[in-house]
Amino acid sequence: MATKIRLQRHGRKGYAFYPIVVADSRAPRDGRFIERIGSYNPNTNPATISLDFDRALYWVSVGAQPTDTVRSILSKEGVMLMKHLLGGVKKGAFTEEEAQRRFDAWKAERTKADDAFKAKNAAKAADEAKAKFEAEVEKNKAKGEAVAKKKAEKLAAEEAAAKEALEAETAEASAEEAAE
Repeated sequence: MATKIRLQRHGRKGYAFYPIVVADSRAPRDGRFIERIGSYNPNTNPATISLDFDRALYWVSVGAQPTDTVRSILSKEGVMLMKHLLGGVKKGAFTEEEAQRRFDAWKAERTKADDAFKAKNAAKAADEAKAKFEAEVEKNKAKGEAVAKKKAEKLAAEEAAAKEALEAETAEASAEEAAE
């Protein structure tokens, strides 16, 4: 039986996520499978990958053929590197401890790069939020100044009207005194 490691499509239109499964190559894409070994969600930034490393390594080592996308996922997670290192151990090029040390060094470097990418994205998001907040503060300040100006004009108009009313009363009172 020819086995493949491939993606099954789940989710809704425009928002798909993919379980990573080992299946017979003749089975339909979303149909029957032998084992589910992980999942891949490209909707997040960066894409979320969860993988049962040991089972993936087992299936690759017994000859299951990954599809192109799954091969890149397995390479990112280090399964293909570990298979390569274990092949070197079988040939006697180096010991299993050396293979594990090389893999751990690669994994540490990979984790460091991923953390740097996530920190860069977080800093970018924080800068965008800060810029958005400052723009909103400026907008509110301008609106507050406009409202204050409008209130001052209204107050000045009311004072002018009150002053005219007072002048009219004093003129009327002086006209009454002059008439008496």
